[in-house]
Amino acid sequence: MKTRKTPFVVAANKIDLVPGWRRTGTRSISSSIFQQPPEVQREVDNRIYTVVGSLSRFGLYAERFDRIKDFTKTVAIVPTSAKTGEGIPELLALVVGLTQSYMKEELLTTTGSAKGTILEVKEEVGLGVTVNAITYDGILNVGDQIALGGKEGPIVTTVRAILVPKPLDEIRDPRDRFSSVRSVRAASGIKIVAPDLEKALAGSSLYAVPKAESPEAYAKTVEEEFERLRIKTDKNGVVLKTDTLGALEAITASLNKSGTPIRFADVGDISKREVIEADIVREKDRLLGVVLGFNVKTLPDAEEEAKRRNILIMRADVIYDLLDGYSRWVEAEKAASVKAELDRHVRPGKMRVLTGYIFRHSKPAIFGVEILAGTIRQKYPLVNKGGKKIGTVMRLQDKGTDIDEARAGMQIAVSVDKAVIGRSVFEGDILYVAVPEQSAREFSIRLREHLSPDEMGVLEELTEIMRKENPLWNI
Repeated sequence: MKTRKTPFVVAANKIDLVPGWRRTGTRSISSSIFQQPPEVQREVDNRIYTVVGSLSRFGLYAERFDRIKDFTKTVAIVPTSAKTGEGIPELLALVVGLTQSYMKEELLTTTGSAKGTILEVKEEVGLGVTVNAITYDGILNVGDQIALGGKEGPIVTTVRAILVPKPLDEIRDPRDRFSSVRSVRAASGIKIVAPDLEKALAGSSLYAVPKAESPEAYAKTVEEEFERLRIKTDKNGVVLKTDTLGALEAITASLNKSGTPIRFADVGDISKREVIEADIVREKDRLLGVVLGFNVKTLPDAEEEAKRRNILIMRADVIYDLLDGYSRWVEAEKAASVKAELDRHVRPGKMRVLTGYIFRHSKPAIFGVEILAGTIRQKYPLVNKGGKKIGTVMRLQDKGTDIDEARAGMQIAVSVDKAVIGRSVFEGDILYVAVPEQSAREFSIRLREHLSPDEMGVLEELTEIMRKENPLWNI
């Protein structure tokens, strides 16, 4: 919206659910608000300014519509109720007013052949597959040839019937409320009955072909418009399939804005081809080797191939849900990957041998310790302050229960093989986890942010100890 410099109006719906709201018998929200009790008016303002605050975080200045002096600089918020109709007159008036202000030239129409946009492809009982469209220029007649976008390429067909909704109804009303007409002028919302519309594509352009001209030129125009949105590359990126061109454009723009590369983007159901493309990407980048589907089906062969290749297919019928779901999956996978790598390394740890808690002197030595910093786990090697190897942790117990790891502040019993109390270990000794040189290097450079400050402190202490013992130690 900001990128395209498109003005817009916010419909703050469900005003009727504000506690204490009373219906006044009018659809004018201006009148309704001022007939409400003072506490209800205050609650309406509180909710409006919550929306104002949310928009301000995106650099947009907004206000309730009846308090705005300059609509070119301020986003209008109209309280509405889809249930009672309150606010709808003001909402429509604002939309019409903004449209007239910003689109004076675009609103001019001609008497030539029609141009329009496909809004929806729908099967109607007794009519077959039809398209709901809006014509924004020219005249469309029954019998005209039309060119429009299809899932497998441009479609050229002939208009058999033009249906318009009866007064006070809309084009998507499922009941029999259509009137048949011979022609329509722009701008009109219409239902077109014609052959070969099964694979028509919502969001595509529609052109009526003038009598003296060839339909191939218009079919080529439709194809060129489609190709501008379709993406097909050899680079690593996600695979995207949507149900309409509008959704394809919107999601592609969102992915580009977030820095997510796209390998393939097209309209239609998810097929085996998209799964194979994702598998090629996954070999080089696991987090990009996925198929994203918006409001589309996964064909049976694609489902089978995805299971065989273990490829993730993520689908949703709300754009935000799809993008947010993919983002959360990426973050979870990154976190899991980091955790798996951290678990492969020996983490820094430091403990003190407690006085009076020697339970066994050797084979293995069992004694009480207090964890001073970091982490102690089974199979971790230990050294003393002089850098001498003490042994390896075999078991950890907290109040008689075996545990997998111990962290700073805990007092536990440990058993250490090869350790001998009174010879290599003494009461009051400070012992360190003997972090291997490779792990120490990784923690110091690449994984530093994943260590706590006390773990980094222990690692630095250990580094000084090990360098004294072994001058070649280098992290």
